[in-house]
Amino acid sequence: MSTEPLPDLPAASPEVVEIERALTRITYLGTRARQHDRLMALAGVPLDRAAVALLRQVEDAELLRPGELAQRLGVEASHVTRTVQQLQRSGYVTRVPDPDDRRAQRIRLTDAGREAVARIRDTGARAMQLALADWGPDELRQLAGLFHRMVDDFVAHAARSEPGQETHAPSGTA
Repeated sequence: MSTEPLPDLPAASPEVVEIERALTRITYLGTRARQHDRLMALAGVPLDRAAVALLRQVEDAELLRPGELAQRLGVEASHVTRTVQQLQRSGYVTRVPDPDDRRAQRIRLTDAGREAVARIRDTGARAMQLALADWGPDELRQLAGLFHRMVDDFVAHAARSEPGQETHAPSGTA
């Protein structure tokens, strides 16, 4: 394994290396199957991780075509089709005609879907509140501001790096 820097990228500062390490750890902790299962049990919503990601994306940007959902989630369209079918059978989403193209459909949350996302977000926020119980309001505000700034910068960088590709970030994810 080579330790030389990538040719198109400058070397990362020690601070950025530490941020990357922390983000990797928190991403791992937040995406473990056991953590997901616990969150779903507390929220009372029996959905797998793919279904939850799709529901959150639909809530953040109502009325997306399945292909748009696949692009936003970074998965194959067939994966979205299967997940939408699962969510539709469970009553969380419905398909509605696309007003711009009668042959196409868009995905919309049902009332049950909105309630499920609200419960998932609320349960996640409450769990995070417990984990950050020793942080003061000023520290939490500062962290929230820095996270939003970081996400905005990541989205802007991705948009500059991939000409012609529109990049979307989930807003206010919990």
